[in-house]
Amino acid sequence: MARVLVLLPARDFDPSEAAVCWRVLVDAGHSVHFATPDGRPAVADEMMLTGQGLDPWGAIPLLRKLPLIGLLMRANRDARKAYAEMLANPDYLAPRRWATIDAAVYDGLLLPGGHRARGMRDYLESDILHNIVVSFFDAGKPVAAICHGVLLAARSISKKTGRSVLSGYRTTALTWAFENSAWSVARFTRFWDPNYYRTYLEQAGQPKGYMSVQQEVTRALARPEDFRDVPKDDPQYRRKTSGLVRDTMEDETPAFVVRDRNYVSARWPGDVHTFAKIFATMLKEQHQGHAS
Repeated sequence: MARVLVLLPARDFDPSEAAVCWRVLVDAGHSVHFATPDGRPAVADEMMLTGQGLDPWGAIPLLRKLPLIGLLMRANRDARKAYAEMLANPDYLAPRRWATIDAAVYDGLLLPGGHRARGMRDYLESDILHNIVVSFFDAGKPVAAICHGVLLAARSISKKTGRSVLSGYRTTALTWAFENSAWSVARFTRFWDPNYYRTYLEQAGQPKGYMSVQQEVTRALARPEDFRDVPKDDPQYRRKTSGLVRDTMEDETPAFVVRDRNYVSARWPGDVHTFAKIFATMLKEQHQGHAS
């Protein structure tokens, strides 16, 4: 059984990416521990749970409780069930503080994502978390990052090389196609808050998409081609890139996950079951390797 550390912000993380991974890892026999900035239980992005607030009438108190487009954007039934179960878990209710984490006592690291700038920026910009991520990569331990969690890894600079820990690895992350599509929808459905799906916006003189997850992660890699997206000749290309179909424990065909040695990455909540299963397998392989 591996001891897995899950790093979370105080609020606004994606419920699917954290809770489904927790469920899969626990079911595989691993021990999952959480860390937050203040040692209090983290709170997910509520809109990603309920879908309320993602429609054009989402700012109207009574009407916001009648989501339509929000039903397509929110966590699916499996993820909502896993999140409810995670909320009752003793380890989730008693997280460690970021500043007290000793990476040496854990066997693997999970970096979930989330896009809402209000809560995610503290997570993505934390020097404490950057150092924790570096510790896991330096030790060669399994690391799993999904969506904006890949951005946290990309910003973690190795003291040995002076480069991102992802330099020399192949990875995926939230793609610009997905990020731009969600942003475009939100500019209509949340016209009073049109940038809800963008954690960072381009500044004057920067081309569109420059501050997207995909482009920032790509800039941290050894080669631009090390950022991977679904190949055009993939037989499941449409299912993997539509943004409308999510994987399940039984159906991996909509998912796109990239594993490179001790590191695995994925794009969005629609990949999370497959992503979590691969991470669970990596932890098992590590345990068996140590046992032999």
